[in-house]
Amino acid sequence: MTSDDAARPHSAARSIETRLELTPDQRAAVLDLLDEAAQVDGQPAVSEQGRLQLRGGPREGVRHLLLSVDDTLVGYAQLEDTDPVEAPAAELVVHPSHRGHGHGRALGSALLAESGKRLRVWAHGGHSAARHLAQVLGLTLFRELRQMRRSLADFDPPEPVLPAGVTVRAFVPGEDDAAWLAANAEAFAHHPEQGSLTQRDLDDRKAEPWFDPAGFFLAFRGDELAGFHWTKVHAAEQLGEVYVVGVRPGAQGGGLGKALTTIGLRHLAAQGLPTAMLYVDADNKAAVTVYERLGFVTYETDLMYRSET
Repeated sequence: MTSDDAARPHSAARSIETRLELTPDQRAAVLDLLDEAAQVDGQPAVSEQGRLQLRGGPREGVRHLLLSVDDTLVGYAQLEDTDPVEAPAAELVVHPSHRGHGHGRALGSALLAESGKRLRVWAHGGHSAARHLAQVLGLTLFRELRQMRRSLADFDPPEPVLPAGVTVRAFVPGEDDAAWLAANAEAFAHHPEQGSLTQRDLDDRKAEPWFDPAGFFLAFRGDELAGFHWTKVHAAEQLGEVYVVGVRPGAQGGGLGKALTTIGLRHLAAQGLPTAMLYVDADNKAAVTVYERLGFVTYETDLMYRSET
């Protein structure tokens, strides 16, 4: 959620269109808008998942809101209603040169209407303007997601110690897909955003330029996939990411998660990347403690707000 929104009157004709699928021209315009906003804001207003959902045809539960002024796209919002329990989740952005005219409030109000006033909205970076917009819309703080970073220049951990009987190898696309999806669903049963990933979601990521199976580590006990660490490289920023670490419930408590994290970080450091990053919920005290002991510190924070309904 990014909007410097003073809700001042605007004389130009504003319209909001809701679509289940974007045309190629609309998709290109939205991506341009996101890129231009990110250059000003310092981080993207729409997550990786949201950007992936812009392409490849309609997605179940996903709606796109296009805000135009005199037929020029100046605002975008995405609403995803796939969580069986939680309210629909949204992200929104207004072009930097069109902020301060009430467009953010208009998009937020449209999202509330689309969701039946059951809404969760991300504010990436937690900017003051986004916090103000959340207050104007009557939303309250619900979740805090931390981005943590550490230098890899001085990263020299001991050899990772795997639990007895556990071996690690790289992911094999096509052969390991089903096993990984099942393990991911079990490891993140409490976290629907991650645990509900489908084959289509996995295929989307495998098709991305950053995907490298050599940095996708699978831990097996016998023939059972017990845990995994999927790393990601942001080449332009020279950042290595602890993309996702998961351990099946039956394999937790034996140090496998720590060992897998270390294996992934060693892999990123070996590529000459200067910095590693990761995302973790602030209320996941156990995970935050593990990462702090590995030298990670909070770099920035994403905030999620929700309606009271």
